[in-house]
Amino acid sequence: MESVAPKVLALAQKKGAETAEVFLLKSRELTIEVMGQEVENLKLSEEQGFGLRVISHNRLGYAYSSDLSERAIQQTVERAIDNSRLVAEDSNWNVAEPGNSYPELDLYDQETIRKPLAEKIILAKELEKAAFASDSRIRQVEKAVYQDSSYQTALFNTRGLARNYQGTYCGLYGIAIGQEGTDAETGFSMSYALKYQDLNPFKVGQEAGEKAVRMLGAKSMPSAKIPVVFDPHVMTGVLDVLQRAFSGEAVLKGTSFLAGKEGQKVASPLVNIVDHGFLAEQVASAPFDSEGMPTAETRLINRGELQGFLHNLYTARKTGAHSTGNAVRGSYKSTPEVGTTNFYLEKGSVSPAQLLGDVKKGLYVTEVMGLHTANPISGDFSLGAAGLLIENGKLTTPVKGIAIAGNLQELLLGIEAIADDLTFYVGLGSPTVRIQGLMISGK
Repeated sequence: MESVAPKVLALAQKKGAETAEVFLLKSRELTIEVMGQEVENLKLSEEQGFGLRVISHNRLGYAYSSDLSERAIQQTVERAIDNSRLVAEDSNWNVAEPGNSYPELDLYDQETIRKPLAEKIILAKELEKAAFASDSRIRQVEKAVYQDSSYQTALFNTRGLARNYQGTYCGLYGIAIGQEGTDAETGFSMSYALKYQDLNPFKVGQEAGEKAVRMLGAKSMPSAKIPVVFDPHVMTGVLDVLQRAFSGEAVLKGTSFLAGKEGQKVASPLVNIVDHGFLAEQVASAPFDSEGMPTAETRLINRGELQGFLHNLYTARKTGAHSTGNAVRGSYKSTPEVGTTNFYLEKGSVSPAQLLGDVKKGLYVTEVMGLHTANPISGDFSLGAAGLLIENGKLTTPVKGIAIAGNLQELLLGIEAIADDLTFYVGLGSPTVRIQGLMISGK
């Protein structure tokens, strides 16, 4: 694939492009689903192609192709040039200069690739067995899935940048259904890693089963304003919504409730939020971003104070900032947008048990619904939720059929304790978090 890049760049310049950039991707993904100890679904997909950006007279053009033949290359270059003539001039378009240094990362695991298919099927089967073995009330394992992926990424431009890397990742996830009488509840667990040897199907299966049965018998509760504890998975969902507010793109569009608040207190002094593009042993790590800029560790909130925003080359130049190495692409078919890498809330210094122990009466939230409806401009949200009551520091009665309402900024300001159990869910990470008092609407 790398032999394609010089041809594309040379042809683009010959056709009139002042600047050109080629992004190449080749990937392979395997998914195995097991049900009743039989393979229910097995999917192997492969993708390869390149995306071309050209800049001429401050106009950006883009085109892509999955065909690497000479004819397809010529057609793609011509489309990109033609597309550039259709857009308005903007002097903020740019491509990356070669960097002086890039993070050295171990992202490729030979074992993930070499392990036979039969052994990977066994992992999914063991996950299913572990879920059933976790409790006699598990009636069905809806999903017992093994996944892995390998990929190669390369990026070249007319400024002399020529970089590439390859990586792999693998993972397991399970969904179990617990039933008691007519009451049925669902439990979910997942684990993704860079190394095949780090997968533990027994842990994933058991956790899915335990989460399913702990919610059996759940009922609503009276409305109240009480301390609320978010488990790591729920808090990563909140971070997933928050990440939009940290985007330089959102700032430019006026859709971030954090815009203009650099240097101000926007969260509790306990809160440190980081985006770390080369964090060791994390699936979302890479040596460079989708424009070829070295990835970085960017502190967005430090002790409750907003430090800045995430940028690609365009938003950085437009706002007078520097690229933070946060250009991301869904595939070679898309242009680089601003996005997160390993985006997480730093861990605290107390255990989850200690965090719960200080609560006389509160709610431990294990599931929220409708997070995508949170208003990115005002930060207001109203979410369906489920969880467990906290009474005298202990988890007791399961609760569902309730709603939690509030504001994202007020939520950040209301964080009063953070545990030491930082957990990552593919690019998003959080520990257990306790918030002073949120409004719970119940029966």
